[in-house]
Amino acid sequence: MDLVNVVQSYITKMLDEAGPGMKVMLLDADTTPIVSLAFPQSVMMRQEVYLFEKLQARPAREDMKHLKCVVVLRPTEQSLNWLCNELAHPRYGTYHLHFTHFVSKSGVKQLAEADMHEVVRDVKEVYIDFLPLGAHLFSLSFPNPLKPLGSRWDETALSRSGQAITALLLSLKLCPVIRYQGGSGPAQLLAETVRQIMSKEGSLFDTGVSDSSPILLLLDRREDPVTPLLTQWTYQAMVHELIGINNHRVNLSGAPGVTKDLQDIVLSSSQDEFYAANVYSNFGEIGQTIKNLMDDFQNKAKSHQQLESIADMKNFVENYPQFKKNVWNRF
Repeated sequence: MDLVNVVQSYITKMLDEAGPGMKVMLLDADTTPIVSLAFPQSVMMRQEVYLFEKLQARPAREDMKHLKCVVVLRPTEQSLNWLCNELAHPRYGTYHLHFTHFVSKSGVKQLAEADMHEVVRDVKEVYIDFLPLGAHLFSLSFPNPLKPLGSRWDETALSRSGQAITALLLSLKLCPVIRYQGGSGPAQLLAETVRQIMSKEGSLFDTGVSDSSPILLLLDRREDPVTPLLTQWTYQAMVHELIGINNHRVNLSGAPGVTKDLQDIVLSSSQDEFYAANVYSNFGEIGQTIKNLMDDFQNKAKSHQQLESIADMKNFVENYPQFKKNVWNRF
């Protein structure tokens, strides 16, 4: 199971099905981070995607009929209304519509009525209604899914969570047995929400439940008194606990002495080989790995500079890009 690979496969397939030629990708506020977490912009450009637009109330922009428009949206009422407005006054040559969850029959009818210029080529559901943070981790970026001073769900968060979980199950082709933590009202309500969606869309969950069916286990983190007391010692966990990682991005703008190009950096296993190799390394291991890396570059550059203190390592890391460039220019 690799959630990043699942999202990448869906996006690659929708771009392939749009055919060759220059493309624009039309996204909404929910699908923009989903796509950006799965693919860096440079990779998307190799797929002939040269423009990214965010769906919103129709702005005054020129038509670009030579572009194919690949649309990836959550089927919310607002997104559907904005898309209908876009289709009624199309700026692009053709439209390929993809929704991250189930689209109602009334929504499909609404789109068909808006497509007066017959620019829509296909309408599909692609089950990527979650933020793929890693191979085995996803998020919805809801900071407070439960109402303050209580154990009741925020209705929007509950609906969104149920849709994300069922989309994940469909993308992995799983029909699980649902289990939840006894005594937890929110866990029970989420389990019931997921069950209702699975029951309503039963034809999509046609693998059936058997003795070997996987288990969807829903736990209540409020019942975990131990984790908040732990200090994380792995690379990824330390960065997140001490600085914060938000959708693979680390903001260092508040740190003293940080250069402008390092104020906002990306930590992604798909884009950073060092991070991918050391994401779960503990503090001691990561320190030794950095020391070995610096020694290796010193040897290649035939440098006699000694790295004997933390200050030496800090200076090396700050000058690393230029150092690396100078090293490889000698070969």
